[in-house]
Amino acid sequence: MKNISLLLLTCVIALQSLSQKDSTVTKRDRKKDVLLETAMGNIWVRLSDSTPLHRDNFLKLVKMHYYDGILFHRVIQHFMIQSGDPDSRGAAPGTPLGEGGPNYVVPAEFRPTLFHKKGVIAAARDNNPTKASSASQFYLTQGKVFTEAGLDSVETYRLKRKIPAEQRKVYTTLGGVPHLDQNYTVFGEIVKGLEVVDKIAAVPTSKGKDKDRPLQDVAIIKAKLVKRKKH
Repeated sequence: MKNISLLLLTCVIALQSLSQKDSTVTKRDRKKDVLLETAMGNIWVRLSDSTPLHRDNFLKLVKMHYYDGILFHRVIQHFMIQSGDPDSRGAAPGTPLGEGGPNYVVPAEFRPTLFHKKGVIAAARDNNPTKASSASQFYLTQGKVFTEAGLDSVETYRLKRKIPAEQRKVYTTLGGVPHLDQNYTVFGEIVKGLEVVDKIAAVPTSKGKDKDRPLQDVAIIKAKLVKRKKH
């Protein structure tokens, strides 16, 4: 009995050590991209060095396999696809999702050069005065292409400020979600697999209490760090 207890203790210590090792972010990790493998295709994401808190937090969770098996639980076409709720893993159909995650937040890291063009990754958050981010929940933007008049309206009624000319050009060609700028932290962008976002955004979703959840689960099968390539 004593030997079994000692063996169990040894296993627990080993697992804790492995977990700590996996969650340590190295300089080499910061030079890698994140590959999100989904049943609808693969998405390669490059994190921004100008948002180090969000970058390192996301890398840490990926190394811990935190996102493996987690659903895209909130999908709105012409807006974004959201994931990162650990409660979504294996959740029964019809279950409302979106409240789960680690018990900490990440301070906002707004950068003028990082805006909500189509294909960025940004952190979700609740309604808090400092606009701190959820530790794990994120979204990939799809958005829409805007007219100049449409951007004028966003400036006047949503942002209460002018959108820089170079960003207006992107929003009127590639598209995006400008009203979220400087309200939610953008911390990277998709370098390959943008068409997968369009595919996921187009799936039928619930109108019930689990509003905007895909009727057929769309999961991140695996998230992992991969060597950067020119795409």
